[in-house]
Amino acid sequence: MPRPFDVETDSPAGVEAILRAFGDESYWNARITEFGGGATTLDALEVDADGAVAVATTQDLRNDLLPGPLTKVFRGNLSIVRTETWRRDGAGVVSGAVTISASGVPGSGVGDAALLPLPDGSRLTLAGTVEVKIPLVGGRVEKVICDQIVVEIPQLQRFTSDWIAQHG
Repeated sequence: MPRPFDVETDSPAGVEAILRAFGDESYWNARITEFGGGATTLDALEVDADGAVAVATTQDLRNDLLPGPLTKVFRGNLSIVRTETWRRDGAGVVSGAVTISASGVPGSGVGDAALLPLPDGSRLTLAGTVEVKIPLVGGRVEKVICDQIVVEIPQLQRFTSDWIAQHG
């Protein structure tokens, strides 16, 4: 059964500035350098005429990049493909959709996100589920992944805010 996660984090950067960053290849290259462990590639980045962004990355998770408990479960090659789409949704809100698919393990994840304007910046909300279909240990693996998502999203948002402050 899929395990839910829910995370919310505020940023001093505004919604439009974050959407512009998401559409900037140099932002993604810097983000990958910071968080990708040298094993992540930017596979696609498209920005349409309305400013909507679609991005895809692949991370090759060798055992030295996996959290400790997962190295016991995943002994072979494992890669994670992540796609994100972001588009204006009216009233200053940007809606996002995130999907995660894995090769080397029967697992996936989906999430719905929103960037909401605040008087002094923005708020990112992300709610979704992770499912790992491995008998006996799937639930424990899902918990580790969800716990990691809840920690990493605020870190990513801080990185984005800092990147915007430095690059405009």
